[in-house]
Amino acid sequence: MAEPSLQPPHVGGYIIEEFTAGDSYRWRYRRYTPSDAARAQLVCIHGIQSHGGWYEGSCRWLCERGFAVSFLDRRGAGLNAQSRGDAPGFRRLLDDLAEFVRTVRQTPPTPVFLMAISWGGKLATALQRRHPGLIDGLVLLCPGFFYAVRPSRKQRHAILWARLTAPGRLFPIPLNSPDLFTATPRWQEFIAADPLGLREATARLLFESVRLDGYLRFVPRFVQVPVLLLLAEKDRIIRNEPTRRFVESFASMDKQIIEYAGAHHTLEFEPEPQRWLEDLGHWLVAHGAK
Repeated sequence: MAEPSLQPPHVGGYIIEEFTAGDSYRWRYRRYTPSDAARAQLVCIHGIQSHGGWYEGSCRWLCERGFAVSFLDRRGAGLNAQSRGDAPGFRRLLDDLAEFVRTVRQTPPTPVFLMAISWGGKLATALQRRHPGLIDGLVLLCPGFFYAVRPSRKQRHAILWARLTAPGRLFPIPLNSPDLFTATPRWQEFIAADPLGLREATARLLFESVRLDGYLRFVPRFVQVPVLLLLAEKDRIIRNEPTRRFVESFASMDKQIIEYAGAHHTLEFEPEPQRWLEDLGHWLVAHGAK
């Protein structure tokens, strides 16, 4: 797999496009369009710190195999400098996602799948409760339902106080050691030097993340689409066993769980990423991709 690069529009197999949300926020995303008619539409969302530039390799792999890929950068993250590290609330983030997916639905009728990574997995799953019926399948890569890393108690108290008194105050995201994401040295260097990675978030966004956790407790019965869960055995960011149990509680009768031996949190940065990509490709075809 080719190494991701932070490149301008029309370079590296994608173009950068803009989407205007219902509250007029304009956020940018990467679109990969196959040369022939798309086998399916794949909408992707990233984690709390990352952005679409981390996943260019897998997006190109999917596009070369006929999938149309839209990798969204969350408002305030990645390509989106306005209100960096912030969001009005988790429901607004869910609405951003729903508004975009509806536009994808307006294209010729092909299946629409949602792929979410790490913290983005919370949004993708919660979407099934707030905006049901928008997608044909859900792919979760090491989703952040149960974190093994979180702010200290002192930091949590400070975040709560700032949420009441100065919600725009920035706090470090407790994932700033690249070796939490990958054991591969060149990818650790990539993360450390990444100018678009989000290393701080506002008290408001961090508080909304906790509120989203509460919202997720009531979500499992709303998840009725096919689900593919991919886990990394050596994950140091999320806890695999409670994640597995949570996904198994989803109402959907079609759930597949794969755990990769020896793998770390960011499957994109594994020495052999084709393992999970091939599994993903087979699952997409089995669930309606042409």
